[in-house]
Amino acid sequence: MDEINFYLDHAKESMEKTVIHTGHDLTKIRAGKAMPNMLDGLVVSYYGTPTPISQVASVTTPDARTLAIKPWEKNMIQEIEKAIINSDLGLNPQNDGELVRLNIPPLTEERRKNLAKQAKGEAENGKIAIRNIRKDTNEQLRKLLKEHVSEDLVKDAEEQVQKLTDSSIKKIDELLEVKEKEIMTI
Repeated sequence: MDEINFYLDHAKESMEKTVIHTGHDLTKIRAGKAMPNMLDGLVVSYYGTPTPISQVASVTTPDARTLAIKPWEKNMIQEIEKAIINSDLGLNPQNDGELVRLNIPPLTEERRKNLAKQAKGEAENGKIAIRNIRKDTNEQLRKLLKEHVSEDLVKDAEEQVQKLTDSSIKKIDELLEVKEKEIMTI
């Protein structure tokens, strides 16, 4: 019974982490609003060390369409500009010597549809990961049958794994629904 609980706990924990990870991936998809976390993946060279922008500058949103990046050291402005230009954000930084401004253009209908498709892809990746966890857990549970664990206990555990799977996939669907609404709202 302890082994069954171990596998169930492990499956639950893995599925929760997958839902959180999927949610994090969805937040990286920009929806036309300026959000500081848009720059989370960007890294600058800080005295030769790759460092996230958030560790060398403050990132604020003075309005819904603008990001302001104020480095703590003025010599970092060029590095920040270079990182933004070389990124896949498709934004043009404006440097006034004090801070770097990014104007976020409104999304076109076509871009919104592409972002919604990208969000669906991220959600589907999360669901695939959840189903893989279910499959691996069920395989582990079936191995316990050979170790003299009753078939009823294994069946009950498999039902619990299915409930965890359904619950996790529902959470991912809810995250996707929120993201799609955010993307399609003008």
